[in-house]
Amino acid sequence: MTMATILIIDDEESVRALLRFALEAAGYEVTEAANGRQGLEEYRQRPTDLVITDMLMPELNGLDMLLDLTREFLHAKVIAISGAGGEQNVLDVAKLLGARQTFQKPFSVPQLLDAVRYELEH
Repeated sequence: MTMATILIIDDEESVRALLRFALEAAGYEVTEAANGRQGLEEYRQRPTDLVITDMLMPELNGLDMLLDLTREFLHAKVIAISGAGGEQNVLDVAKLLGARQTFQKPFSVPQLLDAVRYELEH
């Protein structure tokens, strides 16, 4: 059985590092992008089984990236994460645009891993 692949898109290196560490420890293959534009390019070149994306990013924000991604790849699986502070509406919009699950930062890594496992199985 091949390892599931996950693309992390976040402009904060610390968040990418944390996610990469947790996901690789759980047995996933991880690629990263520092903004939405880069993430979209990365996905076009090599679609992954799951995308975990931040919402607020330079270049191309999470919502625009999500819109382009789900328009181009109907079956893309996305988990959206967003910084704290009155951004629940951003995550609500992310859901409308096709994100399967959403998390506010700071999020619980075990909870996120459960969500990843769930999405990869369904």
